[in-house]
Amino acid sequence: MVRQAYRASIFHLLGDPSDADAAQYFEDGVLTVENGHVAEVGAWPELAPRLEGVRVERFANGLIMPGFVDSHVHYPQVDIVASRGSHLLEWLSAYTFPTEARFQHKEIAAEAAQFFLDQLLRNGTTSALVFATVYKDSVDALFEAAQARNMRIITGKVLMDRNAPAGISDTAETGYQESRALIRAWHDKGRLGYAVTPRFALTSSERQLELAGRLLTEHPGVRLHTHLSENHEETAAVRRMFPDCPDYFAVYEKFGLATPQSVFAHCVHLAPGEWARFGKSGAAAAFCPVSNLFLGSGLFDLAAAEAVAARVGLGTDVGAGTSLSLFATMGDAYKVCQARRHSLDATKLFYMATLGGARVLGLDDKIGNFERGKEADFVVLDAAALPMLARRLAQATSPADRLFALAILADDRAVARTYLAGALAYSR
Repeated sequence: MVRQAYRASIFHLLGDPSDADAAQYFEDGVLTVENGHVAEVGAWPELAPRLEGVRVERFANGLIMPGFVDSHVHYPQVDIVASRGSHLLEWLSAYTFPTEARFQHKEIAAEAAQFFLDQLLRNGTTSALVFATVYKDSVDALFEAAQARNMRIITGKVLMDRNAPAGISDTAETGYQESRALIRAWHDKGRLGYAVTPRFALTSSERQLELAGRLLTEHPGVRLHTHLSENHEETAAVRRMFPDCPDYFAVYEKFGLATPQSVFAHCVHLAPGEWARFGKSGAAAAFCPVSNLFLGSGLFDLAAAEAVAARVGLGTDVGAGTSLSLFATMGDAYKVCQARRHSLDATKLFYMATLGGARVLGLDDKIGNFERGKEADFVVLDAAALPMLARRLAQATSPADRLFALAILADDRAVARTYLAGALAYSR
């Protein structure tokens, strides 16, 4: 039995912050880890007597939080971050498709996967739902890199058999066969999971979407990861392409892709009727404010999602998103909601980046907070690394004020350490 304790301020959430008792904050706290899992968390004065003989590592002025969860990101797109362009469809043609074509080469995919995961850890992200490319080797490369780190990654081969360049397209049958082989090779292998991944309705034929639904039926427990209603031109094109469906969400419903295992990125332009059905389906939404602003796609309606009890997490959506930092994402999420007259506090922002994200990924029984027995994925934050943030925190009047300033002002410099299942995975 390997036991280790970490002493600092500690913050985590036991549930949605709409519950007044959901947030736990210990000014002087201790997290005890045993064999990679949480053993105890609480106030130092209460737990210290039980820690005789246990090595305690103390972080003066540090803050320990659960590792961040990225609900939607594209690992092949790290090389096109901050590419100037027009709106979504033009941006895909100009940057995304040419870049992803390079990932047919396993060595290119492997190098990008290593860099991508290193940068997630640098930013305090310990779990992510990730788009790969249409090439099977690109999925293998990411799974291999994640397995070597013992990192919780869910990914899958992109399904794309129309409205895309021939070199980066598959067929309905090859997409099905290769996805099935990847599921058998990787799903539930260690801390890894698989997501059936049609890029979006515009790039999959009806046959491909039908086979995607079959994959979900044949392999209970795999996720569905795709895009939904990101941009006005996109939604109009979907209506033209699927004239028998009343709206965009209905396309996914038609093929059995709207389930509690499904995660839809963006959901910016859903009509009230779509939101109502979205809530009934049990599907989850990835709120990607940075990319929505960068591409001018629109403002996500968090209040509408909450009204139908939809699960919502935060997605960095690199490369249209311009940072892998969940801090940057929280900052823009706050601004987007302010523009919609829906003001958020720090607990809601951190909830979507931790436990809320874990719920979106269906992993809240394993990660997302410090409940006993959960996997010990956590970050140690050091606000002193950012002079402006340190100065602001010196004026903070309450824990809530401190946490809000942290959510808005911090970046990767504040991440002193990142741990995966109790093991140090990154140190600044």
